[in-house]
Amino acid sequence: MQTSLNSTMTKVPAVTLGFWAIKILATTFGETAGDTVSMSMNLGYLVGTGIFATLLVFLVTLQIKAKQFHPFLYWATIIASTTAGTTMADFATRSLGIGYPGGSLLLLGTVLASLAIWHKALGSISVSTVHEPKAELYYWLTITFSQTLGTALGDWIADGPLGYLGAAVVFGALLALLALAYYRTSMSRVALFWTAFILTRPLGAVVGDFLDKPISHGGLELSRAGASLVLSLAIVTLVLAIPQRAAEPEMRRT
Repeated sequence: MQTSLNSTMTKVPAVTLGFWAIKILATTFGETAGDTVSMSMNLGYLVGTGIFATLLVFLVTLQIKAKQFHPFLYWATIIASTTAGTTMADFATRSLGIGYPGGSLLLLGTVLASLAIWHKALGSISVSTVHEPKAELYYWLTITFSQTLGTALGDWIADGPLGYLGAAVVFGALLALLALAYYRTSMSRVALFWTAFILTRPLGAVVGDFLDKPISHGGLELSRAGASLVLSLAIVTLVLAIPQRAAEPEMRRT
């Protein structure tokens, strides 16, 4: 048996500190941009979901057709998933009337089901296996569900006595504990990744809400469009400034 590297490189970035910094900014942007379309432009959650879901499908198609990792294409797809997640979660928790607890539990079920089906079909849910169309489809489906779950979870916690800043502290502390577990324990790296990936979304959601919600509700009441513009510029700057490389593919036996 000879060990060889899979000939096709992954089309997702290596998981580094820079990756998490851009991911949190992208999720914050997703909250402000989603609210801009659904609330400020008065298009509603369902129309907003249709717009962002269409964009997401288009970008995922480009991502799958791409022959290699393209940083801006990848992060544009992440942003589309997080904006679609914002409007989908708001539609589920508000328009459907199931509330934040019900929406969070429902969406948690979809994330776990997606991961379970992916693992059963391909034997791994590691990002280092995302180099073929089937794995990419599972990857982006799981990511979209996780972005939607994160929005509902963030709104649920922030809607309580903690408020936006208190909720941000909670999710920030949970992410710090995950980082500690990564460096100090032998816990599954795949499990830690997906847990952190989910928790960065509610962190971004509550920070985004803090920026644009009314002062009377504990926010800064900044312009949603203005906040989105600043966040988009920050994301582009980081993508350009931080070296972007594809995640190493898993080794396989041949």
